[in-house]
Amino acid sequence: MTPTNDNGTPGGRALDGQALEEVVRFTSELIRIDTTNRGGGSCWERPAAEYVAERLSEAGVEAALLEQSPGRTNVVARIEGRDRAAPALLVHGHLDVVPAEAADWSVHPFSGELRDGVVWGRGAIDMKNMDAMMVAVIRAWQRLGVRPRRDVVLAFTADEEDSARAGSGFLADQHAELFDGCTEGVSESGAFTYHGTTPGSDRVRRLYPVGAGERGTAWLKLTARGRAGHGSKTNDNNAVTRLAAAVTRIGEHRWPVRLTPTVRAALTELAALYGVKAELDAPDFDVEALLAELGSAAALVEPTVRNSTNPTMLDAGYKVNVIPGSASAYIDGRVLPGTQEEFAATLDELTGPGVEWEYHHREVPLGAPVDSPTFAAMRAAIERYDPDGHVVPYCMAGGTDAKQFSRLGITGYGFSPLKLPRGFDYAALFHGVDERVPVEALHFGVRVLDHFLREA
Repeated sequence: MTPTNDNGTPGGRALDGQALEEVVRFTSELIRIDTTNRGGGSCWERPAAEYVAERLSEAGVEAALLEQSPGRTNVVARIEGRDRAAPALLVHGHLDVVPAEAADWSVHPFSGELRDGVVWGRGAIDMKNMDAMMVAVIRAWQRLGVRPRRDVVLAFTADEEDSARAGSGFLADQHAELFDGCTEGVSESGAFTYHGTTPGSDRVRRLYPVGAGERGTAWLKLTARGRAGHGSKTNDNNAVTRLAAAVTRIGEHRWPVRLTPTVRAALTELAALYGVKAELDAPDFDVEALLAELGSAAALVEPTVRNSTNPTMLDAGYKVNVIPGSASAYIDGRVLPGTQEEFAATLDELTGPGVEWEYHHREVPLGAPVDSPTFAAMRAAIERYDPDGHVVPYCMAGGTDAKQFSRLGITGYGFSPLKLPRGFDYAALFHGVDERVPVEALHFGVRVLDHFLREA
């Protein structure tokens, strides 16, 4: 039996009060470092990377700063575990954030203001809070003489909010040796409180969705070609018309249901929790009917029961009375594991004659086992600090740096724990206005992360 301390935390002395203070302070101070990523290489993560490296260095942890190009800085460090034969665990978080328009916010988005027990600012949820948790846990371990069971590799990355080429992609391609022995990784978009309600009932359940899959990224560029000419002349070979028809077909297409192992596990666990019959293999199985019975919890699953294609950008012409010879559009496509060939064949049909399509940016879909010891350890850590919480697996609708690290054979999970109060709309604040995180959520998160990492 694993020895535990007085608060049930395995592997050494309890997490101390300093860690609770530091996770709040580090979150606030990281937010104040503006690392806005506007895409196309327009970002400067180095100050945040140096901040993280300095906090680790103060605790005696050596960290490497690595850049693909000046200012696009990543931080990697390794904490040696007790069991030298055990595979290593990667814990990663990105340092960049999406843009924020100050005029739209209640506080300045890079103030890191602490008000009424809440830390405000861009990155409070996505994901400088997790970066702060990672640093606070490791500093506490150094103070308390704690060593994890297996090696823990920390990676703080650049460029996740764009292509990841300067961040996790660069690390995976050029510095794979830093991740030797890593078989699994944990990062963002999982283990946050989701308050699930049921139709016709006032009961609310605290759910903690842990990421065990991601849809693949399939950003598409469509190009239609036609005959250029004067806008006053009849033109039955109009590139804009042809493109508009293709974009409409793609945007209105209803993709068929495809249940991946992760989504099947999510539906099965949620149905059992809500006392709903779920015969997923029945010939007449109706996923929409099942989702309707799951109430608000359906939102955790609904985006990932099928592929999706959403038109997002159009580009055509330069003058109102000139018919252009070509027109282009961009589509945000998301692809479930195992459906890549079906996706491409469907796009061939939907675009039609005279319209070409290509991948503008592409990343693989992911799946992770939900019956693994690591998933069980994440479940146990959450339930240790919220015994009334219910951990459920889920597939992320979007993507994370886990895609790039999967090139190294690392299985990725979404696990950045936060206990959030009812009414706190986590999803709306992700890339949204007035992004913020409660102090108590950070305290919960650092305790859970510490508990999980010690014995994972």
